[in-house]
Amino acid sequence: MRMMRIDASTATVLLTESPAPKLRDRQTGEIAKDAVTGEALMTVGVVYIDQGESSLIAVTVPQSGVTEGLAVGAPVSLPGLVARPWESIFNGQARHGIAFRAAAVAPGVYPAGQEG
Repeated sequence: MRMMRIDASTATVLLTESPAPKLRDRQTGEIAKDAVTGEALMTVGVVYIDQGESSLIAVTVPQSGVTEGLAVGAPVSLPGLVARPWESIFNGQARHGIAFRAAAVAPGVYPAGQEG
C-alpha cells in the first residue's frame, strides 16, 4: 500500500501518552525493530487537531528519535509524519486501519493564534 506524507504545520499536536516500547509480540514482550536499521521502535499517543477536527492516534518512532523533556499534555512536533493504510485477515476476520510513523517526536509549539 502507498505511504502518504502528512503536513502537520498548521495542526496542533498534543502528547497524550508518553513514549513506550512498541511490542512485536504481546505474549513474549518482544520489542518491534525497524526492518531496515534494526533499531528498537517506540510508540507515542497524540491528539492531532486540525481545521476544527481531532483524532487520537498512535505514532511509531525510532528510539533514537524520542527527545528528552516530553510532557503529557504539551505540544509536540512529529517531523517526517507519514500514514500508511494496512489490512490483514486475523482469525478469518478482515481488519484494516492506518499506521502512523514519524522520524522523531520532539517538544513543539502551538500554531500561531492557538496558544493553550
